[in-house]
Amino acid sequence: MSTDRKSQAQQRFEEAFEAQMQGDFDRAIELYQASIALHPTAEAHTFLGWTYNMQGKVHEAIAECKRAIEIDPDFGNPYNDIGAYLIELERYDEAIPWLEQAIAARRYDPRHFPYFNLGRVYLAKGLLNRARELFRKSLDIEPRYTLARQALENLRRMVN
Repeated sequence: MSTDRKSQAQQRFEEAFEAQMQGDFDRAIELYQASIALHPTAEAHTFLGWTYNMQGKVHEAIAECKRAIEIDPDFGNPYNDIGAYLIELERYDEAIPWLEQAIAARRYDPRHFPYFNLGRVYLAKGLLNRARELFRKSLDIEPRYTLARQALENLRRMVN
């Protein structure tokens, strides 16, 4: 793989991310696909999946995340994303192993997300103490994570 192709792929990826953040999902998809055609990466497949999800194409999003995992099984983001997408589909039991794999992944920076999402699963299943524990763990990792703080507050109100 030439350095030039990798550089072009990275440029397309950055352009895709910008288009995605501006809400131009069709353009973002084109650019992520162009990036993948030049040099497939786990990140490009994961972000393409995220874009599909923003368009309501959850099954396509999951498929892209699985492609990302094939490329780099140590990259945690696609595991968390699959778990989150399965939560959206109310397939809670299926989400659990994906989120646990995200937590265990060697290469994953925003590690508070899978703890929070796993907390959402256990909250939906009515296991409030387990949900509380996971929301707290999410906050231990990222004390400024507002969604986890709000989830704990909502749990407190539910119990009182």
